[in-house]
Amino acid sequence: MGLIKIFSGEEILAVSLKKILEESNIMVVIRNNNQANVLPSITSAKAVELFIQETDFGKANPVIEEFRLSI
Repeated sequence: MGLIKIFSGEEILAVSLKKILEESNIMVVIRNNNQANVLPSITSAKAVELFIQETDFGKANPVIEEFRLSI
């Protein structure tokens, strides 16, 4: 089994969803490809992505849907 992307968006929302999922005992991998620290002249922030194990999707889906409805 592999990882599946469950969220792509602003960092503050990604961190909030990650916290909620981890409280439900779901391991979350966060990927932030923002190069602003490497090249300060670049101001375009890239989306932060969250990934979970495919096997956790059934357990995570209700949590994700509730989060999406709340934003």
